[in-house]
Amino acid sequence: MEEMKKLVAREALKFVEDDMVVGLGTGSTTAHFIRLLGKLVMEEELEVYGLPTSYQARLLALESGIPVVGLDEVDAIDIAVDGADEVDPAMNLIKGRGAALTMEKIIDYRAGQFIVLVDESKLVERLGQKMPVPIEVIPAAWRAIAEEIEVFNATAELRMGVHKDGPVVTDNGNFILDARFEHIEDPLDLEMELNNIPGVVENGIFADIADVVLVGTPEGVKRMER
Repeated sequence: MEEMKKLVAREALKFVEDDMVVGLGTGSTTAHFIRLLGKLVMEEELEVYGLPTSYQARLLALESGIPVVGLDEVDAIDIAVDGADEVDPAMNLIKGRGAALTMEKIIDYRAGQFIVLVDESKLVERLGQKMPVPIEVIPAAWRAIAEEIEVFNATAELRMGVHKDGPVVTDNGNFILDARFEHIEDPLDLEMELNNIPGVVENGIFADIADVVLVGTPEGVKRMER
């Protein structure tokens, strides 16, 4: 599995050019990309700026020697490279297992080209088949929002921390609800409906946004394009 992640990370380097602002995703696959990008920047003396989607991505970028910029410091984002928890045949995504979905969506949507890195286990026939939809919510409203989500024939659980007591807290100071839906028929419609619930900051459905999906397989890298 790790070798497949490294394969797609190396393939994604082909999209990087000099004088680019590159959105840096969060997660184990994009971590490989960030390390390889740092090596490329140093060896080729490229002038590339990383725009991190999380503290984790920021720290790794700095450690890897990539100059880091903030969203308010750039006029445009040339490409964004990120992972996904699920990818359907139409290249709709579920993201957010790393609890960085809000900044990921802000950066990925604004990028000139959004490149997704996954291994073949992330491919599904329909969204929600394996993973719940993460929803970032205002802490005071999490219970009310969980009840509201039942209208969609879904159940939502507050995500709890693993190495800390209590709920997971995002970089923005919010909570994460993981919502399981019986069937997601229209990802774009559900994405918009969830965001209309008061107290919801953002949700992990990324519909109609990915330009290229690089899929790591034992036979090599396969490419899906819009």
